[in-house]
Amino acid sequence: MQHRALGRTGERLSVIGFGGIVVRDVSPAEAADYVARAVDRGVSYFDVAPTYGNAEERLGPALQPYRDQVFLACKTGQRRAEDAEVELHRSLEQLRTDHFDLYQLHAVSSVEQADEILAPGGALEAFVAARGRGLIRHVGFSAHSEEAAVRLLDAFPFDSVLVPINLFCWQDGGFGPRVCDKAAETGAAVLALKALAKRPWREGESKKWAKCWYCPIDTLPEARAALSFTLSRPVTAAVSPSHAELLWLACDALDSLDAEPVESPEEASFDGAPIFTTAS
Repeated sequence: MQHRALGRTGERLSVIGFGGIVVRDVSPAEAADYVARAVDRGVSYFDVAPTYGNAEERLGPALQPYRDQVFLACKTGQRRAEDAEVELHRSLEQLRTDHFDLYQLHAVSSVEQADEILAPGGALEAFVAARGRGLIRHVGFSAHSEEAAVRLLDAFPFDSVLVPINLFCWQDGGFGPRVCDKAAETGAAVLALKALAKRPWREGESKKWAKCWYCPIDTLPEARAALSFTLSRPVTAAVSPSHAELLWLACDALDSLDAEPVESPEEASFDGAPIFTTAS
């Protein structure tokens, strides 16, 4: 497993991240098995959120034996300081930890949301206070809007931004370059969402992967090309999709890339379409 620096933080993360939805709606025994297997494969970066159903409840006990070996990231969708603080403490309890290595504002989707977060009494105040008390070590956010991401990066020295960095979104949707450029300018690390997203589900299509709201890549040749593209951008790590099989696929693709890199991932010929565009 490769590891890369997380911006200016001094941390190094596995380039494949364990997406917390992997353990949503599985048994405690299955969650423990998935986490143990991921750690054995070298995964050190785990990411979860309260909105992922019972993922926190499952991940906490499963991760507990490895907590001092891994980098644990969590999120809050709350936009006001008092609400964000309540959710932070609830997540710490669910995940059986006394701190998060990275705490993130979750899914900021508009400049208006960004401004609410940044305003007096906004969620960012709770983040800064929690960092001062040692409850969180680094501060970041996830975004599905380039405008919102740029607004936040311009306003505060965030340690990271979690954003879609995907072959089709970048090439066909124009989504990603602007955020990467701004992150480089401000010193924030880029963490990648949706590296293995293939296209939106088609109307009436049977959804083989029920926990994915988009159609994911699920073959090794396509995963090699897509992951090679994402990791060739200025990215620290790519978070896996929401099924264990797709997490192992990402690990297998990375292993095969180490043995035989893809020469031109941009020329991938499989049928894909952007799930985010610059208009998102």
